[in-house]
Amino acid sequence: MAERSTAAVDVADNSGDEPLTAQADQSTADGVAQNREWDTDIDEAQGSRGTDGPGKVSPPELHSGHKLARRYRLEECVTRLDGFSSWRAVDEKLRRAVGVHILPADHSRARAVLAAARSSALLGDPRFVQVLDAVEENDLVYVVHEWLPDAVELTTLLASGPLEPHDAYQMVSQIASAMAAAHREGLAHLRLNPNAVLRTSSGQWRIRGLAVNAALRGISSESPQRADTEAVGALLYAALTQRWPYESDAYGLSGLPKDVGLIAPDQVRAGVHRGLSELAMRALVNDGATASRHESPCTTPEELVKAIGEMPRIRPPEPAFTAPPEYQRTTYQQGSYGRPAPHPGVTQPVPAPPAPLQSRTGKALKWAVSALLIAALGLGSWQLADALMDHGDKSDDTNKTQTTDGNDKNGKTKPLKPIAVRGAQEYVAAGEAQHPADVAKTYDGDTSTGWRTNSFKDGPKIVIKPGVGIVYDLGSDHKVATATLSLRYGGDHTTVELYATNSPDSSTPLSSMTKLGSVTTTGTSASVTVAKPKTSRYVLVWLTAMPYSGDDSANFSYAGYKQAITEVKFTG
Repeated sequence: MAERSTAAVDVADNSGDEPLTAQADQSTADGVAQNREWDTDIDEAQGSRGTDGPGKVSPPELHSGHKLARRYRLEECVTRLDGFSSWRAVDEKLRRAVGVHILPADHSRARAVLAAARSSALLGDPRFVQVLDAVEENDLVYVVHEWLPDAVELTTLLASGPLEPHDAYQMVSQIASAMAAAHREGLAHLRLNPNAVLRTSSGQWRIRGLAVNAALRGISSESPQRADTEAVGALLYAALTQRWPYESDAYGLSGLPKDVGLIAPDQVRAGVHRGLSELAMRALVNDGATASRHESPCTTPEELVKAIGEMPRIRPPEPAFTAPPEYQRTTYQQGSYGRPAPHPGVTQPVPAPPAPLQSRTGKALKWAVSALLIAALGLGSWQLADALMDHGDKSDDTNKTQTTDGNDKNGKTKPLKPIAVRGAQEYVAAGEAQHPADVAKTYDGDTSTGWRTNSFKDGPKIVIKPGVGIVYDLGSDHKVATATLSLRYGGDHTTVELYATNSPDSSTPLSSMTKLGSVTTTGTSASVTVAKPKTSRYVLVWLTAMPYSGDDSANFSYAGYKQAITEVKFTG
């Protein structure tokens, strides 16, 4: 059991005199939306509290129907507090719903909000709710962002109970990798909580308020990577237990019992996945909290992504099929169609079987059937004898032609057997890697996941590097006969080459490898057949040309020449 962290349980009180809970109650006449797109009410800050107080200005007097830039029509006030307000609005130019944050231009945090919004917009990562506009106009600063009407907050999902292990695994994987990408660009969230995490109707997880939420409240942190990593750990903890991992209640979740400390999720609730429980504890390390079972703590999103990649993949649950209703025989099948139903309690007489054929006609029929049977038996015996004699005459010639090159006496080729993949790593011949953390998804048996390349401007042939691909470890030497690939994108053409190599390391030049075969396809599958099998433990699947495909938000991929491998199978 670990000591409870104290750095992340402070209430974000930026008002100076009155807690934000009280201020949140002072909503406008427009009311607070019941299904909010943006969280602006009180929650526990996942980092240090705000460093500066609210501006000495009143919130701008706005109302439903007010237009900004003669384009954004305000529809409903989500909430108004601490000198700024948040609205659901309509972009009349593009006819779509948007969200808008508004604060006076002379607000003490106006400059910081503009800078945060513009930095977030430059990131352009589809895993984050996008900032569409950041403007200073008519003594107002406003930030326009996406509005996702089909998305559901994690807060709402947890109201009905904890997530299934596969859903929790998907959530923490996507959120951690998104935050790792943001921190590589120097951006932090610092307000990552269940209100800021959304699940779309397609099952993808998205984060809203990157950098902007913290700027609106003046929140900063001396160790932003550590703060955001702990926040991801708190999200996973809540998803597994339906409890908030601190003593204070928050987001509709009960906190942990007082004076108990930070205990692992699998000790809070029975049936929690042990690997996910340990992962949550490793991410929650902060100011005295320690990871469980002596595993090293994760203090940055990159370390958390690496820890997730080392876990065994959690597969989705098998679909539950309800048993069909018990088969009921109809009255027609029971032979009583058109007959009156028997009265209850009345015994029905059993019909007597028909009398045997004792008449003269019946005896004639018996003799005729017997004669036909005797004739059929005689004809069958004659044909069998004739076939046996022909087989004896041709046996010598048959024996001469039964032997094949493979010494198979039945003339059949030896069937191919699947070869299991024991490991894999990305092969980088030049430039940067593509997505090395996802290579294991190409042989996990799940075609809904995979490894993808970056989107290239030129194509179909890759111009800026000789190719991209993955080296697969077959565990021991094998003669590979075929490699079958499931691909995500069709169109134009995809060229796949297969090489045998002595090492999985990228330092091995392509020129020293043995080419086994290649294939070009315009569909979403490719099969490379090896003409002359070569014994090798390591096999390189190498892409040298890829089709053009548009934006793919489900796969976090922009338009361009690209490809994704969802499954690879070898036979030999």
